[in-house]
Amino acid sequence: MSDTTKRVLLAKPRGYCAGVDRAVVTVEKALEKYGPPVYVRKEIVHNKHVVETLRERGVIFVDQTDEVPEGALVVFSAHGVSPQVHQEAAERNLRTIDATCPLVTKVHMEARRFARDDYDILLIGHEGHEEVEGTAGEAPDHVQLVDTAEDAAKVQVRDPSKVIWLSQTTLSVDETMERVDQLRARFPMLSDPPSDDICYATSNRQYAVKTMAPECDLVLVVGSQNSSNSKRLVEVALQAGAKASYLIDFAHQIDEAWLTGVSTVGVTSGASVPDNLVMDVLAFLADRDYLDVQEITTANEKIAFALPRELRKDLKTG
Repeated sequence: MSDTTKRVLLAKPRGYCAGVDRAVVTVEKALEKYGPPVYVRKEIVHNKHVVETLRERGVIFVDQTDEVPEGALVVFSAHGVSPQVHQEAAERNLRTIDATCPLVTKVHMEARRFARDDYDILLIGHEGHEEVEGTAGEAPDHVQLVDTAEDAAKVQVRDPSKVIWLSQTTLSVDETMERVDQLRARFPMLSDPPSDDICYATSNRQYAVKTMAPECDLVLVVGSQNSSNSKRLVEVALQAGAKASYLIDFAHQIDEAWLTGVSTVGVTSGASVPDNLVMDVLAFLADRDYLDVQEITTANEKIAFALPRELRKDLKTG
């Protein structure tokens, strides 16, 4: 194989979505405004590099609010928390900044609304994921989690005419619709969410990968193992025709053997990945003569979210 045939297809959009950008900037501004330590419940976003960088600057990540000293400041992560967590924070007199992604908040509001109307809510998502726990916590008596095909086959509802599906925002679009089809076969009157629950950024990144994957011998997805949307990109790449695909946090994790006989490498990143990590991957590939980089653009994202209200107020006053 001649070196001139080596090329990189670089997906766009990739990397930070508006919700992640808002959450990370929220913690950075909190550090500047209040000084360290700033406590964050769970990882602010699911990315190893981002978490380690913030930890070096004085952020203390905790699993539960009872690990935060009474009266201290705690930031809730982009994935959202249940009302119970808000209550626990209030009982400990914690100052809170809620960095929940507004698109996750939208799903929380849908869960509350349909619980008020006494619907059975079938929440499509991954068991144990923080976002799912937060959404289910909004209406625990009405929400049932549907993760696998087996879940879809055995879930029970009280009234088949009053059942709706909602979803985790970071799922594979195709896999989610497969679950919906399974549920609808059992419950023909199943209602759809008032608007799409899967986040625009998740959908856009999956579509970009689908577009380039058929031309790729290998697709490298930059992202962390606990990042749902990043893991979905690997699955989407393989389903769309890439011969191989791997999830990596850093360029140095690329195995040289993966590049054997590979002429076209696709590169993308999950929605919680800063672009400098992608640039490191391109530099790694360039050192191995993958010099022809073509950006594959399938959407231009212009969405931005305002910082959390609590932080905006304090920034304004001083």
